[in-house]
Amino acid sequence: MDRTLAADLARLPELLDATRDAAAATLAALDARPVVPGAPPEGAAAATPPLPERGIGTEAALAAFTDRWAPRLSASAGPRYLGFVTGGATPAALAGDWLTAAHDQNSNSSLDGGGQDLERETVTWLRELFHLSAAHTGTFVSGATLSNTTGLAIAREWLGERLGVSPAEDGAAALGPVRVLSGAPHSSIAKALSVLGLGRAALVPVPTLPGREAVDPAALDRALADAPGRPAVVVANAGTVNTVDFDDLRAIAALRERHDFWLHTDAAFGAFAALSPAHAHLTAGLDASDSICVDLHKWLNVPYDSAVQFTRRRDLQARVFQNAAAYLGPLGENPDLVHLTPENSHRLRALAAWFTLRAYGREGHREIVERDIACARSLGESLTGDPYFTLLAPVRLNVVCFTLSQTPTAARLTALREAAGPEVFVTPTTYAGTPALRAAFSNWRTTQADVRRIAQALHTAAKELG
Repeated sequence: MDRTLAADLARLPELLDATRDAAAATLAALDARPVVPGAPPEGAAAATPPLPERGIGTEAALAAFTDRWAPRLSASAGPRYLGFVTGGATPAALAGDWLTAAHDQNSNSSLDGGGQDLERETVTWLRELFHLSAAHTGTFVSGATLSNTTGLAIAREWLGERLGVSPAEDGAAALGPVRVLSGAPHSSIAKALSVLGLGRAALVPVPTLPGREAVDPAALDRALADAPGRPAVVVANAGTVNTVDFDDLRAIAALRERHDFWLHTDAAFGAFAALSPAHAHLTAGLDASDSICVDLHKWLNVPYDSAVQFTRRRDLQARVFQNAAAYLGPLGENPDLVHLTPENSHRLRALAAWFTLRAYGREGHREIVERDIACARSLGESLTGDPYFTLLAPVRLNVVCFTLSQTPTAARLTALREAAGPEVFVTPTTYAGTPALRAAFSNWRTTQADVRRIAQALHTAAKELG
């Protein structure tokens, strides 16, 4: 064994303690750290040293990381990082993630099945959390993009089933023209269609309701009628990116009485509305979906990367992703996970979710969701009363979409973001043609005290901008 590696093995408990101390120090400093660090000194990013011929050991590597890289990482685990719908990691989720690495399971095969069983138990809990019926089975994937891609891959095979072909065997070209209809789809939908060989051009935009991002059911009805006799795919949105608008899922599902289509619902973070009694109506009809995307490293507050993909047609899912090799488990009625996603290697990412669900239960996660919603509404109210800002949409759930009241150009909004950066991180967008900013609340640490700091930072930055 390499001498340095052997020395690290002999000191492993001590090195883990040092790593724990470094992690604890990072988390303890979140409140005081800049949310987004300033730019590194000129040339620093390009000054990459050569790969060392001889290693320096874990202790020295930890010191090097702490000195060079840790100061440049954002405080994305903290309460005022409001970009991309980024959650943090609850204490239990962090513990689960550490143990995921310690146990280092590839949980895809029943030949070594404990990890698979843990994942299935976690998926069952998640199904209950979102009020889904037992008709849905689920698998863990890396994020919303892969969840949407997996759901649409199953939809592609369903189209083949309706047309008497199998894209998994014959290729996507066997389907002929495909239409995927949606009102305000996330960008990952077009990316998924590209990956799946259906093409970005297959995405058909459907008009939304006036002043909304929710699809107009009547317009969707007409669009589906434009190609009679051809099955289609409808992508519904349970929480749009800019304004967290929800399609009427029950109205869309009712259109299947007249039209033949697969219903995929992108509920990446909107599904968590189901945890709040005051907002659960927004997800009414979610269970009627044929496939569903939910991103767990958003509002479940587990570490990246983690998402789940639900479907009613696991048989089609296995037809798409089955993998034949002597060392893999059988397909069968309860397929190994290796047959259900694009990944052959599949870390036990379910463990962090299992930990946080076991530790805090439905009530603990409901409190996080409702507190974030309350914080988003408070920020919306502050910005409404601030002459420097204009709210562009109602705060429906956990996202605040706003812009400058005067000259809201992309350049001025960038300057605003940079000026407010030490206190808050928000992301740019465009809403109804207007350059805008969006603040997404999904972190378990965020409180009303943070909202006051955020509002003040934005006000001060806007005032300095003039």
